[in-house]
Amino acid sequence: MIFLLSVLTILLLLIIGISFYLSTIVLYPKTLSPEETYHAEVEAGRINEATFQGLHKEEVVIKSPYGYNLYGLYFPREGSKKTIILCHGITYTLYGCVKYMALYLKRDFNVLLYDHRNHGKSGGSTTTYGFYEKYDLKAWIDWVFQRHGDYCKIGVHGESMGAAILLQHAEIDTRVSFYVADCPYASLFDILKYRLKKEYHLPPFPFLQIANFFYRLKTKSSFHAVCPIKAIKEVDTPIFFVHGAEDSYIPSSMTTAMYHTKKGAKKLYLAPNAGHVKAYWHNQEEYDTLLHDFFTEIGL
Repeated sequence: MIFLLSVLTILLLLIIGISFYLSTIVLYPKTLSPEETYHAEVEAGRINEATFQGLHKEEVVIKSPYGYNLYGLYFPREGSKKTIILCHGITYTLYGCVKYMALYLKRDFNVLLYDHRNHGKSGGSTTTYGFYEKYDLKAWIDWVFQRHGDYCKIGVHGESMGAAILLQHAEIDTRVSFYVADCPYASLFDILKYRLKKEYHLPPFPFLQIANFFYRLKTKSSFHAVCPIKAIKEVDTPIFFVHGAEDSYIPSSMTTAMYHTKKGAKKLYLAPNAGHVKAYWHNQEEYDTLLHDFFTEIGL
């Protein structure tokens, strides 16, 4: 009996230890520095240094509703009343979205890139996958309206976690004219379940339930509270859904499910031969054409 109790105690402690470790990975992802991401994008050919450095830009710092600083780069176009806000993915920085700038600069959009909380040059001590980040995005939208007036048009384009953030934001803010969501997850719990099996070969129960307990203690949120597919059920704002057909990090089926959930104006593009966050880079001409069609369909 004592041996059995000892084994069960060790097993329980092991499960709790693994679950706690998983919660720390979720809360504190290992992020790359601005310098690392900038050089990675340059080396991959996604940033042309001469072109990027030649653009007129402004460094902008605003306050999050939660008290920390949010850092961004703003690229104004003289006389333009249209602004696109670009949202990067997890562990990265604003430089990951520079590749999308050409799509909007040629359409005379002002461009705003920014670092999410706990990433790049922004503050914040934890990552919550949209639970708090959607309000940071709302603060940036407030800033754009303050700069350009109430009658300006704003779009938001994001990839991966950035796409999931903007979908959650769509539920709380009707001022945005359109969204482009490239390879978002449908819910935090479901993507964690998928990654847990794929990377660690572990079942969701009991690990995610216990990890969620630690996550709740730190964030006053939960894995289930981050659910883009639920957030967009009643959203009227037009959304262009994009996903790499060969994405093995976040399944394209998540985007397909959200496309079918969304009511009203929407468009779907499953990019061929593209993995995670590679839809545009591997299909630039088609991506550009479909974005043009989307804008035409919504009267922009």
